Amino acid sequence: MAEWPLLIFPKPSVIGLESGTSSRDKFVSPAHGRQGARLAPVLRELKHAFESRLAEVQATSNGIDPSQAIVIETIGSVENFATAVRTLEGLEWLGEIEIDDIAPDDDFYSLNTKGDRTEKTLVGRLYLIFSNQTAMDQLLTLWGRYRSDPDIVWPRGLTSLRDVFDKLHAIRRWDIQDRLIDSGALEYWEEDLQHFPDEPVRTEVELWYRKSPELRNAAQAEVERSVASAGGRVLQACEIGAIAYHAVLIELPRASVEHIISHRATELVKCDSIMFFRPTGQFFVGKPGDEQSFQSVLTSVTPQYPSGLPVIAVFDGLPVENHVLLQDRLIIDDPDDLSPNYPVRDRNHGTSMCSLVVWGDLSEQNSPLARPIYVRPVMAPEPSPSSSNLEAMPSDRLTIDYLHRAIRRLFEGEAGEPAAAETVRIINLSIGDRSRPFLQMVSPLARLIDWISHKYNVLFVISAGNQHADIELGVNRSELAAMSEEERQELTFRALYRQARHRRILSPAEAINGVTVNAIHQDLSGETHTGNLFEVFNAPLPSPIASFGGGYRRAIKPDVCYPGGRLLYDHSISGHAITCNSSRRAPGQQTAVPGSLPGENDRTGFCRGTSNSAALVTRNLGIAYEVLEDILAEQLPDQPTDAFAPALLKALLIHSSQWGHAGERLAQILDGEMQTRGRRYAINRLLGYGVPDIQRVLECTGQRATLLGFGSLVADQGHSYKMPLPPGLGAKKTPRKLTVTLAWLTPVAPTNQRYRAARLWFDIKGNRLTGARQEADHHAVKRGTVQHEIFTGTNAIAITQGDTLEIKVGCKVDAQAFEAPVNYGLAVSLEVAAEVDIEIYNEIRTGLLQQIELTAKNPIR
Repeated sequence: MAEWPLLIFPKPSVIGLESGTSSRDKFVSPAHGRQGARLAPVLRELKHAFESRLAEVQATSNGIDPSQAIVIETIGSVENFATAVRTLEGLEWLGEIEIDDIAPDDDFYSLNTKGDRTEKTLVGRLYLIFSNQTAMDQLLTLWGRYRSDPDIVWPRGLTSLRDVFDKLHAIRRWDIQDRLIDSGALEYWEEDLQHFPDEPVRTEVELWYRKSPELRNAAQAEVERSVASAGGRVLQACEIGAIAYHAVLIELPRASVEHIISHRATELVKCDSIMFFRPTGQFFVGKPGDEQSFQSVLTSVTPQYPSGLPVIAVFDGLPVENHVLLQDRLIIDDPDDLSPNYPVRDRNHGTSMCSLVVWGDLSEQNSPLARPIYVRPVMAPEPSPSSSNLEAMPSDRLTIDYLHRAIRRLFEGEAGEPAAAETVRIINLSIGDRSRPFLQMVSPLARLIDWISHKYNVLFVISAGNQHADIELGVNRSELAAMSEEERQELTFRALYRQARHRRILSPAEAINGVTVNAIHQDLSGETHTGNLFEVFNAPLPSPIASFGGGYRRAIKPDVCYPGGRLLYDHSISGHAITCNSSRRAPGQQTAVPGSLPGENDRTGFCRGTSNSAALVTRNLGIAYEVLEDILAEQLPDQPTDAFAPALLKALLIHSSQWGHAGERLAQILDGEMQTRGRRYAINRLLGYGVPDIQRVLECTGQRATLLGFGSLVADQGHSYKMPLPPGLGAKKTPRKLTVTLAWLTPVAPTNQRYRAARLWFDIKGNRLTGARQEADHHAVKRGTVQHEIFTGTNAIAITQGDTLEIKVGCKVDAQAFEAPVNYGLAVSLEVAAEVDIEIYNEIRTGLLQQIELTAKNPIR
């Protein structure tokens, strides 16, 4: 046990919550007459499109009245619109999405607090609805009545349609642009045709998730007929109702794909049951550019072999199981028997990730983890345009179904077998879908992770995704070489922010229950001889290949940023952009790698990226789990606590995070570009809550006390914690910092724009200790499943024995009602500078013991 162990709050008081008030949308919309004139031609066009599609389908042998998806875009939100949709026969609610980048125009624009027009982008909703011809006629009839008389009496249940018509910005059919072009399928098909001219093309077809099994079966049958008419076949189908997912994996002959690329409006592409075409197998990592490797450096480390049950799982490529650094440290579960067809030379990514989780960066000479790690290979060698194979998710199965089955096997077992490793509480997923950057809609894989996280009470650690595209700096080699380090930093980050929209986090990094990790340009490999290659900057700042976040509904994503190795660049052919170099040579983080010759099982090399960062964070959480288990067993020996471990680990990780130097430097670079709040959000997009130092919060010091709380809440319930105030701070102008972090795993509502079912938050009542908020925007911290805030102050206050700081944790329904209580973890730290002679820790611990004595009937919890 540490000299200054973490402290546990006494059992919190249960409190009720007051009803919150909702803020009103502050924007100007068109007057009734203008709205009618503006929308009339749009609705006429929509009516004509419906009639044309009806005639087209009825001319076929099916002769049915087709349901067509329509998109309704509003400025602001409309309450109870889903109820109105379900009231009109023939309309079916599919879902809604929040959007926050609608450009203002003369009809819709926002107002500032003074009531003046601004040019800020507007927030709105996309409502997705299925409608047949009859229902569309009803909707247009109601529109006609509304246009003639804005004061009409609406039928019961349809009042919200008035608000839709008031706020309606656009309305249209879901069409080829949405399902084929915007999904990115075309460019990947063209790539497949170019590089694999003799192979059929496999693609995922994501269907609209219909409300009944009969409708889903009919929709799938319609897609199967269209695929067959194109000369293709359906390989697999998958439905997961909990995440509103329905998809089929299809294979099309080359000629059919070429025809689609040339003509677009084919029977298959026009199929109204299809939401998206998606490329398959885009979760992949490339093979290193050379075979350079090095002997292991761990000769001075005494081997410590693991024991106990695993709490960490790694879902990745197959590692080299008999590597001297990994032997007897992994529990490899390969039910799909990938190993015989997975050459050792191709086992790069899984080997490196397992090495980082077990040992960390080998240059640091760490001790290995105390427990074995469970490894499930989910990637396999796939042919690539070069002579080398890529490690990729198999293209002959649906990724969502494949991962769902793998995770379910972990906790429930499969085919009559017991659970593979139900003790796992942390899953490392250092892979991302390059075809699915996050824009507005939460991807099916992110929805799967969010649902699984809550269902099985497990914390996913997810890499943000690497961005290997060239960086357009606008200067040539000699101009760049003449710049100072600070000038190169400024040039690089200004260029990266200009390209941010094309460098977004990759699915499933937007998952709200997981911890998403970006990369810092940092390692311990030292100076290297790089020839013509160079580091664009040499400072612990966000890596040039890091992805830009901003999660769903502008929640903070990534969550944290962690060292991921230094990268080398070269100038591109154009001369004004730089190109990322990939090799196993330094710089980077040193890991186990496959040998280049048979029998070589002690090779190490260097790699870098957000995958590394996620693996290292996973390792740190594994270490934290051991400390947390010891503390809880020591202080709460009779209380079951393992159920709260994922939420507490998530809270502790982010509790230890701060922007530090990287945040200060980005703020300097962005100064003058935007206002304070916008600058904070811009920094969040790369750093999240900052760089964690989890070792720092696993024990306290005399001048820093960290208290942990945890519990379960149902809707409209709250918990009240009271942290004793240290009398030694009384009446002194001592700089102090208060850090509070709340984390939870929420159930989700996949078709609701709010998505997050449970909204938790904390409030600090009577905070006399500190005042100023630091770092992350205080609105953004309440949009996800973590609220992390840092407060500083120096004010002198009177403190007497028994004074406390009250922290209230509340829970409300957000997207939809939920039944099971939601587990949360809370971390609170109060600290002063190390040189300040005030024993904060001992004073707070004494106050906690006094609280426990006063409530002796409820010891500790």
